[in-house]
Order: sequence, then C-alpha cells, then structure tokens
Amino acid sequence: MPLPRFAPLRLPLRRRLQTLAVLQWVCSFLLLGQLCTVLFVLALRGPLWLPALLYGLWLLADRDTPRRGGRPCAWVRAWPVWRHFRDYFPVSLIRTTPLDPGRNYIFGFHPHGVLAAGAFGNFCTEATGFGDLSPGLRPHLLTLPCWFRLPLFREYAMAGGLVSSEPSSLEYLLSQPGGGEVAVIALGGPPESLEAQPGALRLQLLNRTGFVRIALKFGTPVVPVFSFGENELFLQVPNPPGSRLRRLQGRLQRILGVALPLFHARGVFQYSFGLLPFRRPINTVVGAPLELPQIPNPSPDQIQLWHRRYRERLEELFEQHKSEFGVPPESHLSFV
Repeated sequence: MPLPRFAPLRLPLRRRLQTLAVLQWVCSFLLLGQLCTVLFVLALRGPLWLPALLYGLWLLADRDTPRRGGRPCAWVRAWPVWRHFRDYFPVSLIRTTPLDPGRNYIFGFHPHGVLAAGAFGNFCTEATGFGDLSPGLRPHLLTLPCWFRLPLFREYAMAGGLVSSEPSSLEYLLSQPGGGEVAVIALGGPPESLEAQPGALRLQLLNRTGFVRIALKFGTPVVPVFSFGENELFLQVPNPPGSRLRRLQGRLQRILGVALPLFHARGVFQYSFGLLPFRRPINTVVGAPLELPQIPNPSPDQIQLWHRRYRERLEELFEQHKSEFGVPPESHLSFV
C-alpha cells in the first residue's frame, strides 16, 4: 500500500482557509443535522427545556415553510466563507442566455454528483455571482424533505435557499405572481449520486418526468444546467449496476430515503485518503430556456414529447461546451 502524500507544512493562508471552508461544508452534510438534533434533545432534558419546548411548538406552526419558498437570508448567502469554498475547487457559473426576471423558471441541474457541490456553491450562496448574472431572480435548491425535520439544521438550510423537493413545493414556487422564482432541481436525485465517478456521464432521467408535468401545468420554461467537473470530486467504492453493493445501496435508499454512496477523496493534512473533495474545477453552464406551453392537464404523450425535447436541449448544451472543459470528444451523455 503506498504511503500517504502529506500536504506541505508551509501553505498560503488562503489555501488553508479554503480547506477549512470545504471541511465545514462536508461536516454540515454529514454531521450537522445529527448534532443539532442531539443538542435539541439535550436542551429538552436540561435547564433549557422551556425555550426548547417553545421552539418545538414553533416548529409545528412553521412546518409548511419548507414547502412555501423557505426562508432565504441574503446575509447567510453572502458569508465570506463561501468565497473560500468557491476558490477551493474553484467553482464558476456561466450564463449563456439572459433570463427574464418577470418569469419563473425550473433549472434542471446535472449531474447530481456525490454532494452536489456545484448546485450548492452556485445556487445556495452568492459566491459565484448568481444575483449579478441574473438580477431579479431568486434561486431555491430543492432537496429531500427529511432535512427539514431536523431542528435547528432546517433553519440553516433554508437560510441558504434550500426548500423541500415535494411536488407541492415546486408548484408553490411556479405559481408565484410577478415571476423571479427559480426552482433548481438535481433531476437525477439521490440514485444518481451512486453513479458519481470520475468520467461518468450516466444521468438518471428517463423515468423522471414529474418536473415536465408540473412545468406544463404552469407553462414554465425549463432551463438545462450542466455542471462540468461535478463527478470528478470524489472516488467511490466500485458499485456497478447489478453488483451486490449497488443492490444493498438501493435497498437502504428505499428504506431511509437517502442514498449512501461510499465515497472518498483526500484529507485535511494529506492528499491520499479522506472525505474532502479533490481540488478540481467545477464549471456550471446555464443553458437557454426551453419554452413550454401551458397545459393544465397534460397527457402522457405530451409529457413524453417535452421530456424528449428537454433531453435534446441538455445534450446540445453538453456537446457545445464539453471541449472547453476537457471532456474527450468521444464522450457523450447517456440516459437511464
């Protein structure tokens, strides 16, 4: 087994700050929700039981907020830590077409990756300048409803613009008068995180048509978004489709509601093994909107028609930009 490759003792302060920023982000995904739950339970059993009880009652009253646009906070989205997070990889956001702030949109984000770093950096923070590139638009990244059942953590998640991925949540955003709401959906969902390996271009999309049905219901444009480099950040224990590990991961996902990829990359002080992502660039390209007609009750054939047109737009976006970001010309997207 090769010896670990350690980081140099002398590194610029900015590099250390970047590593710390990404470390806290990874820990927030893996540990913060559980820690917040433990603290809440301890508070209920200790001298802080009264404020904890009042907070618990308020949670009941506030339970619909994640399905009603959340509670984004411009101050949290602009924290300096997110600039260090951006520069670690680095993350960049490329707009190809101006978008009308008087309309609502669905952004279809691909690929999901292991932890959706590009989706978080571009749409849950202002580090890459979403507000400057698309003035008047407010991004909301849809994620699993289970995260909003965790006390305290839910407030942190909503402050960045995260909302529930339930259909009612998407419909609420698209029904807002005056426009300006952007629902960002990692359309491959948790199953696609199990496909996230360097060079992987398999997208879980063929059976995911619900977003098209809702977009047709409101006549909402759907914008393809491809994040080049998203799958290059981590390695996974080999889990090809049909393998024993993949079957186990699929079974656990159906039980728990979340995917459990066995991923690794680098550590804080060495580059050979750990849970921090590799320093690989993420270039997120936002394509032109696909205009959909408004059909309140679309038929299955109409849904399939517009789903196919969306896949074609996504392929065009990928093929148009892949050479800029080092993707071999023989590489193409595949849909499963």
